[in-house]
Amino acid sequence: MESHLRVLGVDPGSRFMGYGVVEERRGQLVHLGHGVIKVDPEAPLHQRLMVLHVELTAMLKKYRPESVAVEGVFTFRNARSALVLGHARGVALLAAAQAGLSVHEYAPARVKRSVGAGGASGKESIARMVCSLLKLEAIERADASDALAVALCHLNQGRVAGLAPASSSAKRRKGAASLLADRLSPSYRRPEAR
Repeated sequence: MESHLRVLGVDPGSRFMGYGVVEERRGQLVHLGHGVIKVDPEAPLHQRLMVLHVELTAMLKKYRPESVAVEGVFTFRNARSALVLGHARGVALLAAAQAGLSVHEYAPARVKRSVGAGGASGKESIARMVCSLLKLEAIERADASDALAVALCHLNQGRVAGLAPASSSAKRRKGAASLLADRLSPSYRRPEAR
């Protein structure tokens, strides 16, 4: 089993694309970096997509992840917004493919659950849980905290897939975030629900 896994998470957007890099080193979560790629909202779409591609490619070269995790599409009332977001996601998928990396997509609800912020939790709750898991004071923008959450979701998925079968039905019912916490040092454990 490899001693580390580095993941670049992406929260796609056509004006703000969040990215976050997390590595698991022998059961410890290590934050390597995060940020937001910002583009001129007045620029034509094709130019915004080009900037996103150039900047994301630079982040892939800088951090050299083993894989990329991208947040999936959720339902939009506005078809144009969904289409534009799809273009931004396509840029992220293309940049990862050009770098020869595996790409994994996760639904927003799954990402929330993986960091222990399920249900109707908002972006503030996700940011708090990400800060807690990665021992960060604060994250400037929700785009970046969402991207870190996507990276954590992928690491969580890998840990769950690598676990031996649970010995009891109670263990099988554990959420993905609890399973990840069980594999990490006690400093990452969430307090028990009361």
